[in-house]
Amino acid sequence: MVNPKGSDVFTPQDRARVMRAVKGKDTKPEMIVRRLAHAMGYRFRLHRKDLPGKPDLVFPGRKAVIFVHGCFWHGHDCARGSRQPKQNAEYWRTKIGRNVERDTDNLETLASQGWRTQVIWECEMKDRDALAERIRAFLD
Repeated sequence: MVNPKGSDVFTPQDRARVMRAVKGKDTKPEMIVRRLAHAMGYRFRLHRKDLPGKPDLVFPGRKAVIFVHGCFWHGHDCARGSRQPKQNAEYWRTKIGRNVERDTDNLETLASQGWRTQVIWECEMKDRDALAERIRAFLD
């Protein structure tokens, strides 16, 4: 990635600005899933803090939750998720590893509490028809 000044190396200030822009909720992939689920007639709650991992979409009557994960941030095995940062690589490997571990723990805890879970990955947004069918199959 090239920073705004044209070099391959970010200054600490540039890196901080880029990282501040990364959102934890209301991301573009999450909004796609929310709009799709709503258009299909499903009603849900958002980011319930009383559930492990604060799922992106919560369907209380169906006892089901959907997490919408960014491939890079949550260590997906697709091309985008498996790319390795060139700068501070060990830090990022450790951070993403912790994210994957926390995600697994949250899914296991939710399952033990009787919740059905589904993870939708950022890379799955391209085929909206397949995504809609996957959501419908999960919720019905």
